[in-house]
Amino acid sequence: MVRQTGASTLASHFQGVVRDEIMQGKLPPGTHLKPAELARKHSTSTTVIREALVRLTNEKLVVARPNQGFFVPSLSLSELEDLTRVRMHCDTLALELAIERGSLAWETSIVTAHHVLARTPRRSPEDPEHTTEAWSRAHRAFHLTLIEACQVPMLLTIAATAFDSTELYRRWSAPSPAASSRCVDEEHTQILEATLQRDADKATALLREHYERSLQVMLASGLIEADGSARPDR
Repeated sequence: MVRQTGASTLASHFQGVVRDEIMQGKLPPGTHLKPAELARKHSTSTTVIREALVRLTNEKLVVARPNQGFFVPSLSLSELEDLTRVRMHCDTLALELAIERGSLAWETSIVTAHHVLARTPRRSPEDPEHTTEAWSRAHRAFHLTLIEACQVPMLLTIAATAFDSTELYRRWSAPSPAASSRCVDEEHTQILEATLQRDADKATALLREHYERSLQVMLASGLIEADGSARPDR
C-alpha cells in the first residue's frame, strides 16, 4: 500500500501503475477503464484513479469518450501507419538537429543508453515470445536519448508520445513471423555508429528503415485486420 502523501503524488503513482498494466497487456486494447473498479482493485479513491486516467489521456495511452468514460485505445491499421509516418518525420528531423547541435556529453549518453539496451535481455525464459519490461524501458531510453540534443522540446514531446502509442502495437503484435528475419540489435548499433560519426544522412536513413521494418513486423503479425479493426482473440 502506497503511503498517502497527497492526491497529486498518488495520482502520479497510479498513473504509472495503470500505464504499466496497459503496456503489459493486462488491460487490452479497447478495455473500458472504470474508475470505481480500478479504485477497488488498487485500494485507493476514485478521485485519484480518475486523475491518473486524465493524465494518461495526455500520453495518448487512454482515450476519454463523452458520456462513456475512459478506454484503452483500440488498435487500427490506419492509425499504426499514421503513427509510423509521424515518427519517421519527427524523429529523423530531431536526429538531424541533434547531430548538428549535440555535445560530447550527449554522445556519451547515447553510448551509455545503447550499452544498457544491448546488455538487457530482450526475452525471458518465462515468456520467450514477448519483450521484457526492462528491455522495453531501455529501448525507449535509447530512442529518446538519441534525439534529445535536438533542443526542440515540442519535437521531443511528440517523439515520446508517438513512441508510447506505437508501443501498444509492438506489445500486442508479438510474436510476429517477420520478427525472425531482422536483427534489431544490429539496427540499433548501425544507427548509433552513424550518429557518432555525425553522418546525418546515413543516420536518418537508417532510423527511417528501422521504423519501416518495425511497421512491417507489426503488420505481419495479423493482429490488425484489413478493415483496420483489432483481432478480438488476444
